[in-house]
Amino acid sequence: MNRRKFLCLTGGGIILAATATLGTIASRKPTAAFAPWDQAGSLYDEPRKRALSYAILAPNPHNRQPWLVDLSRPNTVVLTVDTDRLLPDTDPFNRQITIGLGCFLEIMVMAAAQDGYAVDLVLFPQGEDDTALDHRPIAIATFRTDPGIAPDPLFAHVMTRRSNKDPYDTTRPVAPDTIAQIAAAAIHGSRVAGDATPDSIAALRRLTTDALSLEVDTPHTFKESVDLFRIGKAEVDASPDGIDFSGPLFETLGAFGLMTREAMGDPTTTIFAQGKAAVLAGPETAMGHLWQATMGNTRTDQIMAGRDWVRLNLAATGLGVGMQPLSQALQEFPEMAVHYDAAHAMLAQNGETLQMLCRLGYGPNIAPSPRWPLEAKLI
Repeated sequence: MNRRKFLCLTGGGIILAATATLGTIASRKPTAAFAPWDQAGSLYDEPRKRALSYAILAPNPHNRQPWLVDLSRPNTVVLTVDTDRLLPDTDPFNRQITIGLGCFLEIMVMAAAQDGYAVDLVLFPQGEDDTALDHRPIAIATFRTDPGIAPDPLFAHVMTRRSNKDPYDTTRPVAPDTIAQIAAAAIHGSRVAGDATPDSIAALRRLTTDALSLEVDTPHTFKESVDLFRIGKAEVDASPDGIDFSGPLFETLGAFGLMTREAMGDPTTTIFAQGKAAVLAGPETAMGHLWQATMGNTRTDQIMAGRDWVRLNLAATGLGVGMQPLSQALQEFPEMAVHYDAAHAMLAQNGETLQMLCRLGYGPNIAPSPRWPLEAKLI
């Protein structure tokens, strides 16, 4: 970091005297990376592609978008995982990736119902491995017309669903009835619970903040995130996955060489410290928490957890409630073991596996995450 340049820029010295060139840099926005949000449901007439154009908007860890689909068989979608898009450091058994694939399948099924199609799913038809995902199919989905199928009301919120990582309004509580309404959206076998009492909020703020701090302070797990940073319009449009840093501030910092992956990954730099503080500010504004558990932890359990997770996210969206996954304490890499055990001791019942943990609250409206176009995911 060039500290003097950084202070001049962030203090306003450069911005106030901005030239037309700097103004142009600051105003750049990714376009291709957000096009899939505008094109969902409108670009395709073929029923499977229409449904998939919504499914690719599903939440998934680190925005890796690990899905690949084969449409070579009539009326059929064969879903596999792109093994180049796994997260071996923070998700060594691919559990979180599998949950993201479940989110994808649930939105695909919902979208198909909008057009009068039922979808029959066969999960892991060639078997499953609980230690790692491989090239075997995740699911075979068969589309069939069903005039009597009822559209799912939650589908109305697919286009506005977000994982809201901004700070929440700490003057606005989340009502117990609201948490209960969100939890009721789970229909695929997860146990979902939540709490917004002061003692629970305080305890889970500490747990989630400590676990997130550990992930950032552990070199190999944080590097996995840093390698996926996309800084500025050009990088986001070129690789519309990973962790998006676009907008006026990031465009300007990137253009002046003040924000680089090298600096952001170096614990001795100012920008690392500021970035860590910004990330940790979110959990400290939690106004309630929601968690999801399953009695088993098979791949099928994880898929079903994902299907329920996106339903919870959609239900929260419909109620105007922000959700941010804070599942660092549920990650299985060795350094996280103490927090993993603490989370399960606090929230799990009768040997359950906690699949997801998030904070709840009322936050600002935020932009969607970048997405690869559907064509990039067809094989």
